[in-house]
Amino acid sequence: MVELPEVERARAAAFLMTAAEGGNLHLPRLRTNPQAYDPATRDRLLAGALLQAGPVIQAHRFRTWFREAIQAIFNKHDILIAPATPGPAPLQANPILTLDGRPVPARANLGLFTQPISLAGVPVLSAPLPPACTGHNATAPDMPLGIQLIAAPGQEERLLSLGIMLEKAGLLGRPAAQWP
Repeated sequence: MVELPEVERARAAAFLMTAAEGGNLHLPRLRTNPQAYDPATRDRLLAGALLQAGPVIQAHRFRTWFREAIQAIFNKHDILIAPATPGPAPLQANPILTLDGRPVPARANLGLFTQPISLAGVPVLSAPLPPACTGHNATAPDMPLGIQLIAAPGQEERLLSLGIMLEKAGLLGRPAAQWP
């Protein structure tokens, strides 16, 4: 088992950076046509556009440190396997996840495991697990559960080869006809 360092800070840094960059990218359109955005998205983008430079610079500095820490892990391991989400995909009609036994909004928590990895800038293959590999899920029995295969930079070919091998063995993927 590998424990990534400072994942909470990594997630916060990723969230801060994407908020600031997304907000500034969309700011001209937000100024002229704010109603074109979903209210929750609009609010998040506006908040990101208002961020001061200091915290964003600190997030970028942390990303450099985090990238180096993740790279050190790949000195001992070829590929990491991690959950893609904290649980099965939520239903659109009820976008709620259960974390630590309590319901939380899916929108704010789906990236719990992917945001830190994205911050590190390493190649990732995310795929659903076949139903036989996930066990019974009473809350959303037909919804997929996914994993991430994570490799060091430059190891994309190795990552995709492993993904193909796992899919052929029936350990990754789900036929389209099985989706609800």
